[in-house]
Amino acid sequence: MVPKFGTSGLRGRADALTTDCITAYIQAFVAACPIGNGVFVARDLRESAPRIAKDVIAALRQMGIAVTDCGCAMTPSLALASSRAGSAAIMVTGSHIPAAYNGLKFYTPMGEITKIDEAAILAALGGPAITRPLGPLRYADISAAYRTRYTTAFGTAALVGRRVGVWSHSAVGRDDLIAILRALGAEVVEFGRADHFIAVDTEAVTDTTRARLRAAARMYRLDAILSMDGDGDRPLMTDAGGTLIAGDILGQITARALGATSVVTPISSNTGVEALDLHVLRTRIGSPYVIAGMQAQPRAIGYEANGGVLLGYDAQCAGPLPALMTRDSLLPMLAALIAAAGGTLAARVRAEPARFTASGRLPDIDPGAAQRLIADLQADSRAFLAPFGLEPAYINRMDGLRITALCGQILHIRPSGNAPELRLYTEAASPRAAARLLKAGLQHLKARLVQQVVIGVADL
Repeated sequence: MVPKFGTSGLRGRADALTTDCITAYIQAFVAACPIGNGVFVARDLRESAPRIAKDVIAALRQMGIAVTDCGCAMTPSLALASSRAGSAAIMVTGSHIPAAYNGLKFYTPMGEITKIDEAAILAALGGPAITRPLGPLRYADISAAYRTRYTTAFGTAALVGRRVGVWSHSAVGRDDLIAILRALGAEVVEFGRADHFIAVDTEAVTDTTRARLRAAARMYRLDAILSMDGDGDRPLMTDAGGTLIAGDILGQITARALGATSVVTPISSNTGVEALDLHVLRTRIGSPYVIAGMQAQPRAIGYEANGGVLLGYDAQCAGPLPALMTRDSLLPMLAALIAAAGGTLAARVRAEPARFTASGRLPDIDPGAAQRLIADLQADSRAFLAPFGLEPAYINRMDGLRITALCGQILHIRPSGNAPELRLYTEAASPRAAARLLKAGLQHLKARLVQQVVIGVADL
């Protein structure tokens, strides 16, 4: 995979993220974007992350920039620390994609880079090199401020009486998560800590992982299980039965728990939010689009189907919770646990509008093949829905192809923006119906891709 720069920063195979490649993008970032008082750098737990972080730090210092090395830390923790210091930040992470890949996420002192920043960085790529006297290097532990953020906001008795499991795997925020839960009064049972990197995609959790989480919930008699992706900006949460709670449902619950008046969320998120007493703005998929949409909305919460929540205003809980304009995994999980006080998470989830989503992916799909398939499906959506016994009612092409059937069921197909994958999101009036539609839809898309290849070969 040739390194690609876009909505999620720079992504590619770790061996393709060479010193020269990294230096070129660092130079372009510094030339195109404000960096304030310097640059904070952190990394996740991938095997390639220390080497890449070393190259990032060296490239910055060679430009005369003051660098703060934060070591291994969560993306939201890095964003919080750098913004408070009036500095830019670079997170070395491939997020949820496989261990052989890695990447860089860029932040200005104001937060995640915008689409305008992306264009400016690409325009500056390949420009004249900036060389100055070696910049200073400092070291900082940024976990304490992030942990204090939540104990201050929710109070040390917020989770008293809750027995919570933490699936640690290789999430860089696993120790922060455990420490915060205990500081809020919860009893914590940790399981599944790994010493090698495990890619966890919170939007495409495997059946094996789901079964493992259900077994852990039973074995340890848990009220909930909490986890996250590799860099800590996407939550993974189950109820007491080990049933996964969809990320966009966590977003809905968080919006109401924090008193938001506006929600900004991509077109792929659960449509139940429109039934709530909130102003809803839909965007394309990707946090830069969500951030752009939040700028003009009062008391806005932003979230994606992956569950990462952006807080666009200073909220008041048991204590103050300042705005943080980057995806955060802990906020929605803590908000849901606290919102379920006096009852169960499952009951709190049932209180949301009865719309249910499922998502999955077809890996190792050439982006060109994915685009051709979507073009074919757009040309004849009726034929595409026919095998499912559905009739199209409405088509949305904001991001990929989203088809709403007359019965209200939804299929949304789009290529991933950061991996060679084809994503499918489904929605229906029951979890079982959404899951059935997802399974049938993935099988049908796979068959269509195979047919596409066969036809292409026949035409040669």
